[in-house]
Amino acid sequence: MSSSSSSDPTKATSSVDPSLRPLHEGLFNAGLAVRRAVVGDAYVDRALANGSSEFSRPGQELVTEFCWGYAWTRPGLSRRDRSLLNIGMLMALNRAPELAVHVRGARNNGLSEEEIREAILHATTYCGVPAGVDAMKTAEAVLNDMAEKGEMARELGNKSKDA
Repeated sequence: MSSSSSSDPTKATSSVDPSLRPLHEGLFNAGLAVRRAVVGDAYVDRALANGSSEFSRPGQELVTEFCWGYAWTRPGLSRRDRSLLNIGMLMALNRAPELAVHVRGARNNGLSEEEIREAILHATTYCGVPAGVDAMKTAEAVLNDMAEKGEMARELGNKSKDA
């Protein structure tokens, strides 16, 4: 049951029932396209390359097929709305690394810095101040990184007048 002998991490390679392989490949390919559009090629390439051992490859396939190929391609919510939801959920779960990925995705999906900040502040009232402080630090670091790389101009990056 060898699962990842392929050297191309952008292909679905796990051993599955051969009759189901086209379904898996379809979800994987749809998910890969959405994943790249939302969080960027560099992140996806890194995630797939780092998750390409026989042990971890099925996890990357699950994320790509299920999260990105199933959930993110469903009708009813825009990518922008899904990004907004993810900010609150990942903050509530205290998952800073994934929150960082999805803050970048939120910007790519059209959320402004103000909307990201307000989502964090709103979720803070339900998740608690420590979660809000951590999320704010994570989001600010991502936004600064994106600005330093020329991916965006900071909207709210100046020192506060009240500070």
